[in-house]
Amino acid sequence: MVATSGVLRAQNAETTRLHALFDHEWDYNLSRNPTWASVLGDRRWNDQWNDLSLAGIEKHGAHQRDVLKELRVIARGKLSADDRLNFDLFEKNLENQIAELPIGLHLMPINQRGGIQTQEDLGNALRFETVKDYEDWIARLNRFPGYMDQTIALMREGLRRKMVHPKIVMQRVPAQIDKQIVEKAEDSPFWKVFAKFHSAIAEADQRRLGAEASKAIAGKVILSYRKLKLFFENEYLPACLGEVGAWQWPDGDKIYQHVARKFTTTEMTSEEIHQTGLSEVKRIRGEMEKIRKQVGFKRSLDEFFTHLRTDPKFFYRTGEELLAGYRALSKRVDPLIVKLFRTLPRMPYGVEAIPENIAPDTTTAYYRWPAPDGSRAGTYFVNLYQPGTRPKWEMMALSLHEAVPGHHLQIALAQEQKNLPRFRRHMSFTAYIEGWGLYAESLGEELGLYDDPYDKFGQLTYEMWRAVRLVVDTGIHAKKWSRDRAINFFMANAPKTRNDVVNEVDRYIAWPGQALAYKIGELKIKELRAFADQSLGDRFDLKAFHDVVLLSGAVPLDILEKRVKDWVATRPAAK
Repeated sequence: MVATSGVLRAQNAETTRLHALFDHEWDYNLSRNPTWASVLGDRRWNDQWNDLSLAGIEKHGAHQRDVLKELRVIARGKLSADDRLNFDLFEKNLENQIAELPIGLHLMPINQRGGIQTQEDLGNALRFETVKDYEDWIARLNRFPGYMDQTIALMREGLRRKMVHPKIVMQRVPAQIDKQIVEKAEDSPFWKVFAKFHSAIAEADQRRLGAEASKAIAGKVILSYRKLKLFFENEYLPACLGEVGAWQWPDGDKIYQHVARKFTTTEMTSEEIHQTGLSEVKRIRGEMEKIRKQVGFKRSLDEFFTHLRTDPKFFYRTGEELLAGYRALSKRVDPLIVKLFRTLPRMPYGVEAIPENIAPDTTTAYYRWPAPDGSRAGTYFVNLYQPGTRPKWEMMALSLHEAVPGHHLQIALAQEQKNLPRFRRHMSFTAYIEGWGLYAESLGEELGLYDDPYDKFGQLTYEMWRAVRLVVDTGIHAKKWSRDRAINFFMANAPKTRNDVVNEVDRYIAWPGQALAYKIGELKIKELRAFADQSLGDRFDLKAFHDVVLLSGAVPLDILEKRVKDWVATRPAAK
């Protein structure tokens, strides 16, 4: 037997070559993306930033093309069924990345939701336990000017190729840069890791490290942000697009077709996606009307939306109360999961506030995966900015999506599948991952968590939100909708507050196609569950179905469909 990718496999020349390639490329990709390696808990490149140079990116593209050739020399037919799937997914991932490089999306490394202007957030995901951990962070700080220069060079190339975001979303960025330009190093967000040293660090080392960090932040980091601010405000922002939509880019229609295929893992056209969205919006409005009548609200659904957005009883007064409410919900959900799932991840998760410097410009919540080495739990981040715009009735569905049985359960479980090659444990097919998150929201019904009709309405609101995305995203990027039209359509069909709606629409503007994945993935998972249930009848086992969906890690929707149908075909016959 030979051990490859952490898995024992029978000795086979093609299998050995395949897994040697997987292992080599895993290390290559970590070395090329050292910040990602650090987040995963691999400290080998903790003193480095990613190489964003144009030359480095071109070299990486050539490397990927060579790897694809090397992969295709391997005799796929001589591999096991599991390794044929590994082969196919590795190949598909390479093909997607190779196809994306000429498009130029990498030339827009900054938007209102993040970029180098919020790079200090990396420190929140890392371990600081040894002197070397701190020294590596200081080395990164000292290398920051080069990282900034590469970022600005990318953006200048984006200007040259007219690959820039619309001005309406990018005008949010200067305020984010300003938060990095402070008078004292100790006021910098990058200083946070030095504000309280690990107990294992001697006082003499603390003094030395603090002095070195202060010098690096003042002399390298803050000055780099001053440079970014001048470039951004004087050159970049004035050249950003006046309207919204990918159609404004060179070959924008083709770019949007590409990202739609990439994020949905389907061949659906933008028009098919748009019509699916309109159909779902109509269906969900019907379900919302039932809840409106159930709670005894006599006026129209639009007026019910206004009631849900404005009645003080639906809101916490402070961010602290809101955070406590989210944590209480998670404690309610966690013990119930065993009712629907046989296999659960060992890794725990926590609920934390989104950093204050990005909270005004980002979404209601997001999830950060755990470090595979066990050094950092998963984190469900919630937005505490303006608590009076964050209703209680949305919190249950949101928690089911971001934590369990949603992202944390799925992602942590995938990371723990030691029978999969490492690249499979961390694959990110958005239609699968976000489709699972949206499907997880619907499981609140079976878990008895929507006993309050307003919480159920919150679940419908979140489902509507994802249906609206299909309409709005395609509307903006394929049909030339204005931002106001998108906001108005959203507001007319969901009771989410205007602050949330505006941030969401701006997210779709800056990230074309990604928002399509949620509803398309959820519809496929529900379709496959219905197929398995109808095919198996009394033999249908929901826990086993969930294992089939989850234990492969993230896969494209067509491969998920094949897995489920193969499972149904091999289930024991009825007695």
